[in-house]
Amino acid sequence: MPRASRAQRSPSLRLATRSSPLAQWQAHRVAEHVHRVGGPPVSLVLVEATGDRHLEVPLSAIGGQGVFVKEVQAAVLTGRADLAVHSAKDLPARTPDGLTLGAVPARADQRDAMVGCSLAELPTGAIVATGSARRRAQLAWLRPDVGFVDLRGNMGTRLGRAEAVGAGVVAACALDRLGLADRIAERLDVAIVLPQVGQGAIAVECRHDDATALALLQMIDDPLANQCVTAERAFLAELGGGCTLPVGALAISLPAGAVAGPPLVHVEGMLASRSGQVLVRATLAGDDPVRVGQDLALHLLARCGGRSLGDWADPGDQ
Repeated sequence: MPRASRAQRSPSLRLATRSSPLAQWQAHRVAEHVHRVGGPPVSLVLVEATGDRHLEVPLSAIGGQGVFVKEVQAAVLTGRADLAVHSAKDLPARTPDGLTLGAVPARADQRDAMVGCSLAELPTGAIVATGSARRRAQLAWLRPDVGFVDLRGNMGTRLGRAEAVGAGVVAACALDRLGLADRIAERLDVAIVLPQVGQGAIAVECRHDDATALALLQMIDDPLANQCVTAERAFLAELGGGCTLPVGALAISLPAGAVAGPPLVHVEGMLASRSGQVLVRATLAGDDPVRVGQDLALHLLARCGGRSLGDWADPGDQ
């Protein structure tokens, strides 16, 4: 891998991130990537996000989309930091003016994980802790007998809450990164529960006119992971949704040479009513990740009668 040229280097590179242990782990992983390509020393700029200030409130009640990233993005836009590091799943579908998604390093496990007990071990009428509308809808589709309670807070708090009620669902990669993989009862196959858009990926943003940062981020980018996240985000943007809605997607990118012709990206998407009474899934493939994601969203909406996602509800959602 090429190293950053001397002309690209600056005295230090400031990475804005939330202050949670998982967020700092991700920022340090980006710092390791920067170091490996010969970039400048890195320092962290810790930012308190709206979602972290109201841990007792459901995400939908405090704005949902962007509550974990807006303040981190603002730190870059105002010059307090050079880069913003996020869980890609927390990003709104559209990037704010002035920023660009400069890198998606190699992606981790995209799956959800059951804690407390496995899916097969859930007794009839069990309670599952999760704050995700996407997880609730898919689990309710599979197990209409199951009830749910909200799940917020840091990972320690969430694990304790989940195990207290008997079961919970969190992102597998979060437990892996925090050294808590032994708490996983089951990694849910994506054929059962489709992940959130961007799940398992770290997203790094910079100012759109920062040529030095852009050049450096290109060096730590994983093109296949970036292509997959791009396709998933295009799917979400076309739906007009965010991270609090019952929508899931997972893209798989086949590298050049794996198939005849241009590299292909396969995207599977899911759209559900909040209660899980209705759930539709479909898969499309193509060589343009943005177009594939958009076309898949339109296909699913057409199957739902062409309604916008904001209208996509059923009596059980009220």
